[in-house]
Amino acid sequence: MANAPTPLPVVAPASASVPNRMQKRKERRMFATSDDTAMMKQVQATHAPDGRDIVVNPIIQLIEEILVHAIAPDVEGKREQAETLPLAESDALDALPYVIQKISCELSCKCSGGGEAHATTMVLLNILSNYPWHGKVVLTLAAFAVNFGEFWLVAQQSSGTANINKLAKSVALLKQLPDLVESSAFLKPQLDALNLLVKAALDVTKSIVEFKSLPSQYISEDTPPMSVASAHIPIAAYWTIRSVVALSSQITSLIGLRNEYVLSTPEEWELSSLAYKVSSIHEHLKNQLAICYKYIDDKKYVEDYEFLKECFQIAYVDNQKILSILFRTTTDPLPLVDASRTKVGVELLRKKHVLLLISDLDISQEEIVILDNLYKDAKMRAELHYEMVWIPVVDRLNWNDTNQEKFGSLQSMMPWYSVHHPLHIDRSVIKYIREDWNFSKRTIIVALDPQARVCSTNALHMLWIWGNLAFPFTSDKEESLWKAEIWSLELIVDGIDANLLEWMTEGRHICLYGGEDINWLRTFTSTAMSVARLANITLELVYVGKSNAKERMQRMISTFAQEKLSHFWPNVTSIWFFWARLESMLYSKLQLNKTVENDEIMSEVMTVLTFDGSDKGWAIFCKGADMAKANGTTALKGLNEFENWKINAERDGFVPALREYLEQIHPPHHCNRLILPGSTGGIPERVVCAECGRQMEKYFMYRCCVE
Repeated sequence: MANAPTPLPVVAPASASVPNRMQKRKERRMFATSDDTAMMKQVQATHAPDGRDIVVNPIIQLIEEILVHAIAPDVEGKREQAETLPLAESDALDALPYVIQKISCELSCKCSGGGEAHATTMVLLNILSNYPWHGKVVLTLAAFAVNFGEFWLVAQQSSGTANINKLAKSVALLKQLPDLVESSAFLKPQLDALNLLVKAALDVTKSIVEFKSLPSQYISEDTPPMSVASAHIPIAAYWTIRSVVALSSQITSLIGLRNEYVLSTPEEWELSSLAYKVSSIHEHLKNQLAICYKYIDDKKYVEDYEFLKECFQIAYVDNQKILSILFRTTTDPLPLVDASRTKVGVELLRKKHVLLLISDLDISQEEIVILDNLYKDAKMRAELHYEMVWIPVVDRLNWNDTNQEKFGSLQSMMPWYSVHHPLHIDRSVIKYIREDWNFSKRTIIVALDPQARVCSTNALHMLWIWGNLAFPFTSDKEESLWKAEIWSLELIVDGIDANLLEWMTEGRHICLYGGEDINWLRTFTSTAMSVARLANITLELVYVGKSNAKERMQRMISTFAQEKLSHFWPNVTSIWFFWARLESMLYSKLQLNKTVENDEIMSEVMTVLTFDGSDKGWAIFCKGADMAKANGTTALKGLNEFENWKINAERDGFVPALREYLEQIHPPHHCNRLILPGSTGGIPERVVCAECGRQMEKYFMYRCCVE
C-alpha cells in the first residue's frame, strides 16, 4: 500500500469543462424551435463536393467495433463477451487520418469550451465541404469514435478493483474521471441516454451510406424514389453531425465529475430529445429505402422476366441453361429435392425430357394419384426417359406455418422431383409461368424436350387422354393420336374401367348415366332394366356421377352400394378422372383450333359436358359403334314410350332405334349450360351449342368448390 498513488483532491468541475446552464437552456430552446427548412439553406451552402470519395464500409466497421462492440461492459462492472469483427482494410484508411484528427480536435475543443452546438456543426460541415454526404457523416462519426474510444479505454481500465491498468488509473485521476463501478447507479440515466443517441446516429449513418450503395443501373438520382430520399439526406446528415457534437459535449462533461454525481442533467434531456429526433429521421430513411428497394426489385423483376423470355427463344445444346434460370441455381446449387427429400441439382435432368408440374397448394389428391401411376409406369419403360418436377405457385405475402405444413404433406406424396421451397422460386419465373404459360389456378404440365424447347404449354390434357402413349407430348404427337381416334365408348372410359371394355367385346349393351338427383336415378335405373327385359337385351348400367362434387359423390357411392341400383365406380378418383378426361378432350381440341362444326369428337364431348352442367340426369346407350344419348327428361320419356319404337328396335337394333326416337321427341326449345374451367388453356370466344348449332351466350361464373 506504500506505493499506492495518493488520490488527487476533489475539485468542482471547471467552467471551461462544463458549459453553464444558461447556455444549455438557450441551445435546448433553439433545438425545440429550429426550422429544418430554413436550416437547409445554410447546410446546402456548405456542400461543395469535388468528386473525392472514400471507401466507407471498412470505416463503419471500425466505428461499430468501437461504439457498439468494444464498449460492451455494463456500468455494474460485468463484461459481456463482444462479437469479434474482422479488421477493416487499412488501405481505406491511409488517406484519412488527417481529416479524422482535425474533426476530432474540433469536437474536443468546441465542446469543452462551451461552443454553441449549431455553430460547431456548421464548422464541421465546412471542414467536410468537399466530401459527399455519406462521407461527411462517416468521417464525423469516426472522429467521435476516436475520442469516445480513448475515453472509455481509460474509464474501463481504471474502474473496479481487479486487473486495473496503472497507467489508465493515473490518467483517470488527472482527468478526474468517475469510477464506473462506484458511480453506476448515478450515471446510468446519462449513459443510457448517451447509448440511445449513439445507436440512433449510427443507424442514420448506415442508412445514408446504404442509399449511396444502391445500384445505379436500376435506380438513378433523378428517379422519384431516389430523388425524394436525396432531398432528405442533407438534413439527416446535419442532425447526425449535430448529435455527434452533443455526444462529445456529454463525454466532456464527465471529466471532473469524480465523486460528484447528479441524478438528472440538462445534457441527459438534450440527448434523449436528439435521440428521438434522429430515430424519427432513421425511420423515415428506412421507409424511403424500402421504397427504393421495391423500385429496384421491380426493375430487376421486369429485366429478369424479359431475359427469361429471350432465353426460351434460343436453341441450346441441352436443358441446363434454362433449368438453371428457372430454379436459380446461381444462388442455390441444389434447388430441387428428390423423392427421399434429398437436395439435388438440375444436372440430374440433363438429356431428359422434363415435365414441369405447375400447381398451387390446392392440387387434388386425385391428380397426384393418377400422375403417380403414370410416372411409375414410365420408370418401368426404357423408351420413356422423362422426369417430372413440381413447381408450386403460392401466395408469397401470406405464407405461414399452415401453408408450410400443406406443402410438406403434398411433397411427401410425390415420387418425382420438386423445388426445395416455393419461396425460392424467383418472381420473374412466376410471372413467366402465369403470363406465357397461362397458369392461373388449375394444374398444368409444361413439357420440355432435352434441349429445353417447349413441346407443350399444357401436356396434362394428353396425359389424361392417352397417358404415356402421348410421349414426347408434342403438338404433332397430339394430332397423330387424334387421327387414330373415333367417338366411342372405348375413348370415353379408356384406362378407367376394364370391365366396360370387356362387356363391349362380349357385345353387351352398355349405358353410362350420371347426375345427382337420387329420385331420377332410382326411376331411371328401374325403368331402363324393365325396358331391357322387354327388349330381350343384356344391359349393363354404369353410374359415372357428376364432375366437381367429390363429397356428394362419396355419399352417392354409399347410396348405390346400399340400394344396389346398378354398377358404379367404388371410388371418387375414377369419377373425377372420367370428367377430367372429357374436359381434357375439349381443351385438346381447342388447342388444335377445332370446332364443333368440323370435329365430331369435340361436338360429342361438348354434349356430355353440357349434360353435366344441368341439374338433371343424362344417359348414353352404346353397343359397338352405335350410340344414343339424351338428357334425363328426354331419356326417361324415350324409355317409358318403348312401345312406340319396339318394332324398330327389333328390326334395326335397340340403340339405333332408341337414337331415332330420341331425336323425334327432342323438345324444340331447350337451354343448355356448359361450364368450362377457364384456366387450363383459355376459353374460346365462340362456342356453338352441340344440339342446335346456335352460338352460345357467354357468362362469367365464379365457383368455390371445397370438395
